[in-house]
Amino acid sequence: MIYGIGTDICDVRRIRASLEKHGDRFAEKVLAPGELLTWRARSARWPERGIRYLATRFSAKEAFSKAVGLGMRMPMTWRLCEIAKHPSGQPHIVLHGGLKEWFEAQGLVAHVTVTDESDYAASFVVVEKN
Repeated sequence: MIYGIGTDICDVRRIRASLEKHGDRFAEKVLAPGELLTWRARSARWPERGIRYLATRFSAKEAFSKAVGLGMRMPMTWRLCEIAKHPSGQPHIVLHGGLKEWFEAQGLVAHVTVTDESDYAASFVVVEKN
């Protein structure tokens, strides 16, 4: 049974402006530790690719927060929700701490997809209840 659906579109230019204004602090606020490592590696090789990576993660977390109906309030926080990828490249959601505990207690399962173009990143999340 579908518990919730969330979608988000993010203007990559807005993410770029936040990085220019706040530096790494912005990425450190939004990204989980594993995502932060990937972001730094991508940014070092090709800065634009790093910006788009951050934009897709931002968008996916927004979509997830909408799908579970919490918005950005506890136990939902940026860093407790991680958008990882399987070896095939398919994205999936990994939760941590209190958010993971809450999610599992509700008997929920999440599915995510992300995409980006030069100016926009978009995400779609479906959350099911077992």
